[in-house]
Amino acid sequence: MRTSGFAATDANTPLQPFSFDRRELRPEDVAIDILYCGVCHTDLHMARNDWGFSNYPLVPGHEIVGRVSAVGRNVSRFKVGDNVAVGTIVDSCRECAQCRRNEEQMCYKRATVTYNGQDRVTGETTYGGYSDHIVVREQFVLRVPDGLDLSRVGPLLCAGITTYSPLRTWNVGPGSRVGVIGLGGLGHLAVKFASALGAHVTVLTRSEGKVGTAHALGADKVLVSTDVAEIEAAAFAFDVIIDTVPYEHDLSPYLNLLDADGTLVIAGSLVDTPKFNNLLILRGRRRIAGTPSGGIRQTQEMLDFCGRKNILPECEMIAMGDIAKAFERLERGDVRYRFVIDMATMPAAQAA
Repeated sequence: MRTSGFAATDANTPLQPFSFDRRELRPEDVAIDILYCGVCHTDLHMARNDWGFSNYPLVPGHEIVGRVSAVGRNVSRFKVGDNVAVGTIVDSCRECAQCRRNEEQMCYKRATVTYNGQDRVTGETTYGGYSDHIVVREQFVLRVPDGLDLSRVGPLLCAGITTYSPLRTWNVGPGSRVGVIGLGGLGHLAVKFASALGAHVTVLTRSEGKVGTAHALGADKVLVSTDVAEIEAAAFAFDVIIDTVPYEHDLSPYLNLLDADGTLVIAGSLVDTPKFNNLLILRGRRRIAGTPSGGIRQTQEMLDFCGRKNILPECEMIAMGDIAKAFERLERGDVRYRFVIDMATMPAAQAA
């Protein structure tokens, strides 16, 4: 399947048109015409090789929404015309203990990521959703519930499941006291999910200007983290804190906000954490945990939950040809709260 896309060819050059061949359908494969693809901060990091393991040419995109165009002979769950989605992984060993637990994102033999990964059959590099088609194993394709706005579903496949998963893992529900640090792409969805699960939700932000927005998203309370008196008064106030801040920051002020047996979940930071006094976690048997995205079963659960509650991210639609500008804005934090590419603009971007 000849496919048009946009790719990074090195760490310093803006994404540019790139044509390549998707594989022929295997018996268990689903071919998808991509309608929309969310823009994740990971896409920017990978395009610029910030983590040192990008392989070029690199076609980013792991927040994919589309329509089934063909199915392999053994496919039973999908048919041509179905609205579907693909997230951060497209395969796994499907045999290890984690895969058997439906936690494919933590496959002991490493899940195959949607882009910059390695196909488990051919060894070829995987290419992502900044393209007009994709071919994915049936078990890793997700069904989009009827009624959800397809143009806004994409970010749920990464930002959404990354915040939904820890809320479910730590049994957040009615009566839970949840803090959300940061109100960006991850944080605004954490607020929506925690509120919909029945928790009492508090946003912790450095900006007083975000108070109104936080309440509009479903937060019950806002704490300005630079207000020392407010923070000290909130000691022992939370059962779970979801930390969505993507850059290096001190955890110490937030650890004292956890109640006994409380958990601070790092969802946004892939950098080093400054050292802190262990007494902060010894006191009260507190925990610091991390979270990857989520398995396929849980991701489908999240989508179905969004369908019932009409939960969607706040998005700004862009054309494929504007991806360089979007990356620049993303680096400045100039987006409320996620970019989504309208893939109908691909032909014009290829021709420009």
